[in-house]
Amino acid sequence: MNERQRILMVVTLLFSLMLTSAILLVYSKHQSRKLFVELQQLKLEVNALNTEWSQLQLEQSAWSEHGHIEPIARERLSMVMPGPDDVVFVKQ
Repeated sequence: MNERQRILMVVTLLFSLMLTSAILLVYSKHQSRKLFVELQQLKLEVNALNTEWSQLQLEQSAWSEHGHIEPIARERLSMVMPGPDDVVFVKQ
């Protein structure tokens, strides 16, 4: 192999490496953008779920208020407030 053929082989090899590197760079950028879009969508979903969680907590607190439970206890369970003679205080 003469000098010219070796130079041509080296140039071909370097060109192939450069082309491979360029293709991998484009692929890497594409993957990065794709993952960024997915991340943004997941952040939106997290915000929506946090909003729903807050609304559910408010609803739960509304359902557990004394003013809501007492009428249900009176109507469905026929419960009444104990009189003073029915109350027993336990001391330790």
